[in-house]
Amino acid sequence: MSQIETRLTQEFNIIEKVVQWRRHLHQHPELSFEEKATTTYIGSVLSEIGIPFEQVSPTGLIGYIRGNGKSEKSIALRADIDALPITEDNKHDYVSLNPGVMHACGHDFHSSNLLGVAYLLNEIKHTLDGNVVLIFQAAEERIPGGASAIIASGILDRYQVQKVIGQHVSPQLPLGTFGFKSDYAMASSDELYIDISGRGGHGAQPQLNLDPVIISAQLLVGLQQVVSRYADPRIPSVLSFGKVIANGAANVIPDSVHLAGTFRTTDETWRAKALEKIENLIIQTVNAYGASAKIEIKRGYPALFNDPTLTTTLQSLAAKLYGSEHSISVPTWMASEDFAYYAQKYPSLFYFVGTRNEEKGIVSELHTSTFDIDETIYERSVEFMFKGAVSVLQNL
Repeated sequence: MSQIETRLTQEFNIIEKVVQWRRHLHQHPELSFEEKATTTYIGSVLSEIGIPFEQVSPTGLIGYIRGNGKSEKSIALRADIDALPITEDNKHDYVSLNPGVMHACGHDFHSSNLLGVAYLLNEIKHTLDGNVVLIFQAAEERIPGGASAIIASGILDRYQVQKVIGQHVSPQLPLGTFGFKSDYAMASSDELYIDISGRGGHGAQPQLNLDPVIISAQLLVGLQQVVSRYADPRIPSVLSFGKVIANGAANVIPDSVHLAGTFRTTDETWRAKALEKIENLIIQTVNAYGASAKIEIKRGYPALFNDPTLTTTLQSLAAKLYGSEHSISVPTWMASEDFAYYAQKYPSLFYFVGTRNEEKGIVSELHTSTFDIDETIYERSVEFMFKGAVSVLQNL
């Protein structure tokens, strides 16, 4: 690894470039499936570095670093590029210039970090006994996501991808730490939309009405039984409803109620059974009251499985580089990620990068208007993904 160490030292100013790239992306966020300017910008940086790329979807792109030709096998490194419909409330001088759109989930960090890694890998490509595919993926934040389209295009198979590595910032982990979870690291995610139709009227005469508010209340409580009484307690499961709209008044029973929620788990067999039970319970409850319901279950991303061998390899590398106290095991995160689609087809690892710095006040959670990262993390995050990629590539 001596040549790699030398290259890292010589090119340490790449971190300054990475910060510049990140700040440009942060100022110009774009929503899922709309990342045209982002795609153009990333393409311009890759061209400047000297890395060829192509597009297999309207937004996002795939870069390719060819090694010394001794092997046609490749690994893939993935970063997502889309932003969220959030108005930024930070005070630094590179806040979002697009009203109502913000990089509140760190995708600007993921993309700029991968550009830095790409720069370093391209500098030593003649030493690589294999190739590196760079996935700058669109639309992670919006179902159906962008990963499945990339896989369906066949480009990863064409480049003989053997393993896929991705990362995500974590404001819950201290700055400079790396979090790893073998096996199922993140949950599946399905969205539930329920419209209950009854018969509205005066609140003083409930006997003349068919109250959808009462029915919805029964459902909100009853559906929790699916998790508490049908799920194996050893399988993580979450059912939450975040939207209840009745549009009545203090003395007006409405005609209908709209419910919207999410179901998450890490077991695909239980996922299918749970969704079936949820739908049946809705139908039975509504029918028992003589009302009707329209049910839409929007299937989201599958659970994300981290390959145990790959996880151990990179967790050990992080411990070697930064000390075991900075290479930690983390619990399953019940959020979802379309990186899971890569992991269904290829041995994969999705790890977490700690960016929390309480001294600087950088503590806001993901998907909030004040989310930010401590940019000093790049010194480790670029180095770790770079060295991790080289290590994995050398052992294909």
